[in-house]
Amino acid sequence: MKKTKEVKVVDLFCGVGGLTCGLKKAGLEVVAGFDSDETCKYAYEYNNKAEFVCADISNLDSKEIAKYYKKDDIKVLVGCAPCQTFSKQTNKYKDRVLDKKWTLLNYFAEHINNIEPDIISMENVPELIKFDIFDNFKNNLIEKGYYVSYQIVNCSEYGLPQKRKRLVLLASKLGQISLNKPNPRKRKKNVEDVLKGLPPLEAGEINEKDPLHRCPKLSDVNIKRIKQSKPGGTWRDWDEALLLDCYKKPTGATYSSVYGRMRWDAPSPTMTTQFYIYGTGRYGHPEQDRALSLREGAILQTFPRNYKFVKDGEQITYKVLGRQIGNAVPVDLGKIIGESIQEHIKINCQ
Repeated sequence: MKKTKEVKVVDLFCGVGGLTCGLKKAGLEVVAGFDSDETCKYAYEYNNKAEFVCADISNLDSKEIAKYYKKDDIKVLVGCAPCQTFSKQTNKYKDRVLDKKWTLLNYFAEHINNIEPDIISMENVPELIKFDIFDNFKNNLIEKGYYVSYQIVNCSEYGLPQKRKRLVLLASKLGQISLNKPNPRKRKKNVEDVLKGLPPLEAGEINEKDPLHRCPKLSDVNIKRIKQSKPGGTWRDWDEALLLDCYKKPTGATYSSVYGRMRWDAPSPTMTTQFYIYGTGRYGHPEQDRALSLREGAILQTFPRNYKFVKDGEQITYKVLGRQIGNAVPVDLGKIIGESIQEHIKINCQ
């Protein structure tokens, strides 16, 4: 009887493990994650039981990645190169090309060429598709004999409680591969479905049982603003005395979601690295007079409620945790990618 090959996954730019966690939920064995941010190590290893390797992908010998695969494994290499460089938030082309992160996708391609994995997944912001660096990445895969598919995914259509659009590319040497389509019969999730019932907080409060369920204090004027904010509304709901000077100018009219409250009956906006700051977007709680807590941001990113980001007793820093959570691949999107890979392997390796 022919021995079934083992499937082994390595996650580049793994962060705190959003993609890894999702792949594991889909039944894939992730053996290691690589990232240059040492602060991600505890959360990645504790929750995913996989090795975290702190390394700069641009200075890494591909052999250090390849050693996690055995000769006869079905080798899967996945990754989400840091995406702020390609985001629509980065307006100037000059700012992009001067950013070291601009070239990280090329290093991803270089490791692919050296390791020759059987299956590849690359996830990033939709804006990446507009740049030559994406075309070069895709064309390199095709030249190396990979079947390639890619699409812009609206996470809310897949049942995630967040309006987050992402570019997902899949490539395989085994045959045609594509991301599973959304199930039209699957009920869409809203903010209420995942956040309702969490212990209430006041601005600046920390929950005793879950230190991650905390939110920053608000200034007196911001307390007044959020009290006058309606779910799904804008700063136009405020008294004129509370308006910022920029909103009194014609150009300020375009920033309608800043200082906004989320709605219970709709998916959340995209979780950025500053989702815990009331004034950076529609990150006001639907009914409590505060911004989102760190735990709520993690839940909207579909991390399990018991996902640990820091050791017990360790200091929690909003900036660090906000970056880790906001930059993560949503766990449930990782699961969808993993399920697509599993079905592809089943079809092509029986």
